[in-house]
Amino acid sequence: MTRTPNFVSWRAAILHRADDNIERLKRQLERLGVTVLVQWKPLDLAETPADIVLVDADQGWDDLLPWDGDEAPVPVVALLGSEAPGRIAWALGKGAGALIAKPVTASSVYPALVLATHAHHERTAVKARIAGLEERLRLRPIVYDAMRSIMAAQGGDEAGAYRTLCRLAMQRRLTVEHVAVSIVAGHEPVPRAM
Repeated sequence: MTRTPNFVSWRAAILHRADDNIERLKRQLERLGVTVLVQWKPLDLAETPADIVLVDADQGWDDLLPWDGDEAPVPVVALLGSEAPGRIAWALGKGAGALIAKPVTASSVYPALVLATHAHHERTAVKARIAGLEERLRLRPIVYDAMRSIMAAQGGDEAGAYRTLCRLAMQRRLTVEHVAVSIVAGHEPVPRAM
């Protein structure tokens, strides 16, 4: 079971014009221990650090959030009062992992924060996994070059060369790809026949 996060000492940036909804939202966030900043101008996380962003999806524009959905550096919650498909698509395109329907109710805030945080962590983990797989794929030719060097030194076949690479990787607590790079670059001697 996934533990629900505690938002005490988090910083929230609410990108919305001030109104009664935002006052209710701000009060509820503060009850959860969140420090809140409300503004209606483009967000600059260097200038306004935030752990989570709540954004008006009804009137938001592309420059309001300086990223595309997959690049959102923090969890995003959309504040939405309409059912317009274009507004929903805009929110998703900016990385919204949850939404709070307007008018804001106190009971909708915590679940939205939890869902947005979970979605952001999942998206970040998937991106890291894809990056790792892309790196491994990019290094495949180097792994094959290292295997050819091992086959030449040991007089064995591909399977034996790959087993040797795996054994070296386990001994050094590195990936097969990193050991292969070391062998091809000449930093690691080519293993001889045992």
